[in-house]
Amino acid sequence: MNQEVTDFIDAIKEPWQKEMAAELRKVVHQAIPDVQERIQYKKPHFLKNGKYAAVISTSKDAVSFTIFNATELDLPEGLFDGPPERKTLKLRQGQGFDPEQLKAWVGQASSAL
Repeated sequence: MNQEVTDFIDAIKEPWQKEMAAELRKVVHQAIPDVQERIQYKKPHFLKNGKYAAVISTSKDAVSFTIFNATELDLPEGLFDGPPERKTLKLRQGQGFDPEQLKAWVGQASSAL
């Protein structure tokens, strides 16, 4: 795990956002055991073989999780936004996600990287 990414998550002010970002990071590590992490564009990016696999970002009222290489994923209607090649899940306070399902999608999307 990259210390800069740990520091980024630790610095998130809203406790629910910090918890959500840490949980999303855990999902990525479970889905991509050899993932590389780095801070780029002031956000944690997760790479496989030097290619983008996922990114976490926070805004005033949400935590966003983007999956790259998502063209082949069969995602539920209305849950993700964005163009076919990268899909973003926007999570707000009190909203949960299915870590096992997310892990499966991240694993599937990154398998070709």
